[in-house]
Amino acid sequence: MNYYFKTSLSSVTFDEVIEKTIEELQKEGFGVLTEIDLKATLKKKLDVDFYNYKILGACNPSFAHKALMAEDKIGTMLPCNVIIQEKKPGTIEVSAVDPLASMVSVKNDALGTIALEVRDKLKRVIENIK
Repeated sequence: MNYYFKTSLSSVTFDEVIEKTIEELQKEGFGVLTEIDLKATLKKKLDVDFYNYKILGACNPSFAHKALMAEDKIGTMLPCNVIIQEKKPGTIEVSAVDPLASMVSVKNDALGTIALEVRDKLKRVIENIK
């Protein structure tokens, strides 16, 4: 089982893909709680040149609440991460965590249904980014 879903795009800019990803997340009820610019962080902290790489911490409040009610330590796995990276100029990849793969390590059956629903939503986000 893969632990992520992904799609690749070309003929769009990195920033356009970020905007489209956020739009698709919103359509599925997710907000972006955090945005980490790994390229800028690595440059600032290590003086390393890295390609465009952003991590969006996405959260669907309703599902997060359900998950927390079922398992109070599940916050260690929240929010759902979505990454946008441009390893080669003009080719951008968007990946999202598969929450079902994450839940394998948590021994709580109540999370299975929640993880399936969140998985379907994140999968649609990735499929709809064009």
